[in-house]
Amino acid sequence: MNVKRLFGSILTILGIIGLIYAGYGFIKQNMQWRELLVAAVIGLVFFVSGIGLVKNTKDEA
Repeated sequence: MNVKRLFGSILTILGIIGLIYAGYGFIKQNMQWRELLVAAVIGLVFFVSGIGLVKNTKDEA
């Protein structure tokens, strides 16, 4: 398996987890808004970069 594609998948999963964590915190309003904003931004960066890596990496056997 291609290392870039694997790393992109890991980044995508971490991004999804970060976005879910931030969304849950916003709904429950149990944390500081700065912490949730930082988690959301980092999750979004991870998610977009992971999707970009998976999308732009070609499969070569």
